[in-house]
Amino acid sequence: MDGIQVSLWVVVLLVALALLFDFMNGFHDAANSIATVVSTGVLKPQQAVLFAAFFNFVAIGIFHLKIAATVGKGIVEPGIVDYHVVFGALVGAITWNVVTWFYGIPSSSSHALIGGIVGSVTAKAGLDALIGAGIWKTVAFILVSPTLGFILGSLLMVVVAWIFRRSTPIRIDNWFRRLQLVSAGLYSLGHGGNDAQKTIGIIWMLLIATGYTSATDAMPPGWVIWSCYIAIGLGTMFGGWRIVKTMGQKITKLKPVGGFCAETGGAMTLFLASWLGVPVSTTHTITGAIVGVGSTQRASAVRWGVAGNIVWAWIFTIPASAAVAAGAYYLGTLIL
Repeated sequence: MDGIQVSLWVVVLLVALALLFDFMNGFHDAANSIATVVSTGVLKPQQAVLFAAFFNFVAIGIFHLKIAATVGKGIVEPGIVDYHVVFGALVGAITWNVVTWFYGIPSSSSHALIGGIVGSVTAKAGLDALIGAGIWKTVAFILVSPTLGFILGSLLMVVVAWIFRRSTPIRIDNWFRRLQLVSAGLYSLGHGGNDAQKTIGIIWMLLIATGYTSATDAMPPGWVIWSCYIAIGLGTMFGGWRIVKTMGQKITKLKPVGGFCAETGGAMTLFLASWLGVPVSTTHTITGAIVGVGSTQRASAVRWGVAGNIVWAWIFTIPASAAVAAGAYYLGTLIL
């Protein structure tokens, strides 16, 4: 699609839609960053969302744009994307986010966006237009990120239990109420660094497709980066309280030491994924870490029925958002 053939208002509309998705990502995934710190009573909800939003934004100066490059250039073959594809992808992702937020299901905004791109591109040009390596890397981490979160969360819990084996419960609680602020900050950094870049990537994809920037540029325009980090931070400030309750209370009962181990294990996973340039789900990661922490106490400490319902939501996220995105693509060709 020649850039001069695309009206500026269409590009502005789609950038605004992408930033709405980014805001909803923060709103939807605020629970990932703050559920443990709220459920353990370390911070009040209003304090927690401001704390998490601050670190979401600070991530702008820490992480390289590897994930943005994966989303913007590593999922779809060059020349396939146009503004109809971007419209379909965003509508598919936003629709799934709204549905799962309404029912309090901690699904993945990241995989909703990837599913949206897959569905919209497939509707236009078929599966051959997708870059297999980028898709399979993302799909693989649907299993890798919660598994790694589970392993790290449970290992940290075991290590901490051994180190503090002679300490009193009150002393442990006092220590980890302070340390949980560190772990929550690290997790919020990982959340902002991984998730904001996905929206940067799709706006970058749009600007390349419409001729407003070049595919040879090493980075997207600065305003794209800043606006995406601001949007996700604002979304986190408003928080998705329905999902906070599921993550912080329904899966397993957490104490400050458990919250610290879950957040630290999750943060380590997110930092690794961002370094590798893999767009992972912060929801999958922290859920795996929380289950890992709960399982070190006893298997019955985890409400496996709730965890199972969450896993089903993970399985359906990409195909469901892809199906909506395919329909939205066709709608976009009629109205845009």
